[in-house]
Amino acid sequence: MSKRTRRHFAIFTTASLPWMTGTAINPLFRAAYLAKDGDKDVTLVIPWLCLKDQELVYPNKIVFDSTLEHESYVRHWIEERIDFKPSFGIKFYPGKFSTEMRSILPVGDITDCIPDEMADIAVLEEPEHLNWYHHGRRWKNKFRRVIGIVHTNYLAYVRREKNGQVIACFLKYANTWVTRIYCHKIIRLSGATQDLPRSIICNVHGVNPKFLEVGKLKLRQLQSGEKGFTKGAYYIGKMVWSKGYRELLDLLSKYQSKLAGLEVDLYGSGEDSDAVHESAKGLSLVVNVHPGRDHADPLFHEYKVFINPSTTDVVCTTTAEALAMGKIAICANHPSNEFFKQFPNCRIYNNEEEFVQLTLNALSEQPAPLTDMQRYELSWEAATERFIEAADINPHAPESRTHQTSRASLPALMRTRRLKQNLEDASVYLHQALSGLEVTRRAFGAVPKTLQPDEQLCKDLGLAPPAKRRKLKFKLTT
Repeated sequence: MSKRTRRHFAIFTTASLPWMTGTAINPLFRAAYLAKDGDKDVTLVIPWLCLKDQELVYPNKIVFDSTLEHESYVRHWIEERIDFKPSFGIKFYPGKFSTEMRSILPVGDITDCIPDEMADIAVLEEPEHLNWYHHGRRWKNKFRRVIGIVHTNYLAYVRREKNGQVIACFLKYANTWVTRIYCHKIIRLSGATQDLPRSIICNVHGVNPKFLEVGKLKLRQLQSGEKGFTKGAYYIGKMVWSKGYRELLDLLSKYQSKLAGLEVDLYGSGEDSDAVHESAKGLSLVVNVHPGRDHADPLFHEYKVFINPSTTDVVCTTTAEALAMGKIAICANHPSNEFFKQFPNCRIYNNEEEFVQLTLNALSEQPAPLTDMQRYELSWEAATERFIEAADINPHAPESRTHQTSRASLPALMRTRRLKQNLEDASVYLHQALSGLEVTRRAFGAVPKTLQPDEQLCKDLGLAPPAKRRKLKFKLTT
């Protein structure tokens, strides 16, 4: 395919390995599989943190002295999990870790990471998060097409905080605002996220192929008459109450007599680990609490039943992984689990009594074997196909950028579109004005002094020092 017809995908995300979070892992797989056939150019753009922030974010005291070290770690991780050589590029944007939000926030204008001549399709993983404090080039002006993928149900999380309803109301408006002005199309992974302008619901995530291999192995064992599963029920997830631990322990506590003899293993690490451990000790059921581990660890291969009562996820990665491994997954009837309803091993409960019955049934039954089509639906190949279709991208011919048309020749429809465009331009101007003021940024939760990268970030990333960057920006705007 000629260079002129190749599409370039720049995938911007809000986290990076070794932080084992969904926005670090899923965009990495997306980049690998978009680039797999060699007919697209793909660049993954991830945050670079200074050493102090790395120590706060990355587990097991893993830190990097350079972007080359960090890139090598990311590439090694993905190459161990796929059966082909990934051919995508990696670039870094300056980031700062917000201890208050427990999130990485961009610093400066991160659109600069992609040269203008390469700017074609931008994929913004968590577009609201990337744009709350965006002060720089307008995404739609630089890129031909901007696709946002909504990963997180932010409203569900903030509602659990003090004054949560008020904060959620404001955040809902802010998310709508920034996604409308900066994205052409929004993909919501499930109906658990807020409705956004120009959005479609589609699960564009797949599972690590290693989990599908485990599922094939278990199927062969069952077909040959072996005992495929030697352990009962478990749950794995970040150990914070909002990730389903509260709901699960409440259910186990309320129905201890009906579930007598049930043993459940919980795996996770997080701020509420001690509290979860204490709560579990108060039950008559055997509930073992263990530190977090990689779900791909062979330890998990022997469990037959995955219990996930969480209702704060958008699409739960661990549920998909459990199904891929051939397990029975017990989940709440919630929009986040809609995609999983097509799989016979996903058992959905509507109330507490159904949870108890489904759990008892699952422990006494064998999982149904996955068909080839069901296995494919869980794969990253299928997820990539769904992404291309949902994003409404022409895989070969780049879209032409909007051109000016004389007012006299505009029909009524075009004049309406121009009016909408003018309103959007005014909205962008207002957002840029507010995001350019330190006092406004601080009032709405931005990390202090993040309009431009500081001296350390500039040094780490080989950028011009802050003073020179400010002078250059002044010259360009005068």
